[in-house]
Amino acid sequence: MKSLLTLLATAALIAFMVVGCAKKPKVEPMTQPTTTETKPTEQPTENPTTGTPVESEPSSKFMTIYFDFDKYNLRDDARADLKKNIDVMKQDQSLKITVEGHCDERGTVEYNLALGERRAKSARDYMVSMGVKADRISTISYGKERPVAFGHDEASWAKNRRDEFVEK
Repeated sequence: MKSLLTLLATAALIAFMVVGCAKKPKVEPMTQPTTTETKPTEQPTENPTTGTPVESEPSSKFMTIYFDFDKYNLRDDARADLKKNIDVMKQDQSLKITVEGHCDERGTVEYNLALGERRAKSARDYMVSMGVKADRISTISYGKERPVAFGHDEASWAKNRRDEFVEK
């Protein structure tokens, strides 16, 4: 019995030594992630909730327009900004654009895709009624998939309820 206990103790000691002496994995030192500065993609306009100017990319030709919650009708400020976009289109008859409809995060994916499409078509129809040829304007809806503000509050939602105008 003693020899069996001695044999088991010896085997356990050998196993412990083998495991304890195993090569430890090499740990690489952590490096700081690199950050790149990005320019905002929002066109020059006022913040829809505060009325303060929002910085924009200087090369942008078009204004972003904003919508009320769950609406696609054009507000007075949206019509004023659309008139500026129309002027740009009339000055350069070769320009073609895509109107991108966006929504805030509330609602289902399907609902917001449909609402974004109605918003984009509302802007397109207004531009056509003001003299821009329809074949120069296409529409697409991104629904809630491309927010510019990631907060979960009214200020962020107001920035995400928008149409953007992108040159083709």
